[in-house]
Amino acid sequence: MPKYVIERNIPGAGDLSDEDIQGISQKSCGVLKEMGPQIQWVESYVTDDRIYCVYVAPDEQSVREHAEKGGFPADRISEVKRRIDPTTAEG
Repeated sequence: MPKYVIERNIPGAGDLSDEDIQGISQKSCGVLKEMGPQIQWVESYVTDDRIYCVYVAPDEQSVREHAEKGGFPADRISEVKRRIDPTTAEG
């Protein structure tokens, strides 16, 4: 199943409280539960003004639907084409 990276522009994201982050996470998980097992949240990275989320989903439209239902921005959705890490250098 395809993997996607979602860029969410959220000014002040890095300053969100633990409670805010927990609330956002709970909302996301609730929407995912409603949508069924075909879409999964893998992990997210929070920077100063953005949250980058990694999802496994059947298509980009499913990712957009999750964002709409949850009230989350999805400013950029990119399908992951390949994964590399330091072991890739070993050939």
